[in-house]
Amino acid sequence: MKEKILNIYLVINKGLVEEFRAVGYEQEGDDDEKISFLKSRAREDFSSAYRFDSPRNKFGQFMPYRKFSKLESTGRQYQLFEEIFSRFSVPENPLICVTPVVDGEILASE
Repeated sequence: MKEKILNIYLVINKGLVEEFRAVGYEQEGDDDEKISFLKSRAREDFSSAYRFDSPRNKFGQFMPYRKFSKLESTGRQYQLFEEIFSRFSVPENPLICVTPVVDGEILASE
C-alpha cells in the first residue's frame, strides 16, 4: 500500500532555523525502504522543495537551532511541522526524513 512520506529540510543559518522546506512522495515498501528512498533524494529535492516559514518569537526572531534540538530530544519538533503536514495532507504520525541545511550545506546521509 502506498503511503505519503516527506523529505523535510531545516534551513539553519548562523545557528538560527530560518526556514523549513518539504517535498512529498507516495511510496510503497517497508519503512526502511521508504527512508532509504527519501535519503537518496535529499540533495536533489532541496532546490525544488516547497518553502515554509519557520517559527519566530514575539520579537520576530528566528528560533535558535539549540532550542529546536531540545524539542527534538523530547519528540515535540513535530508540532513545528503542522503546516507542512497539512499542506501535504499526511496522516497522523507520518514517515519523514529531516535533513539539516547548515549555512548552505545539505547535511544528507545516503
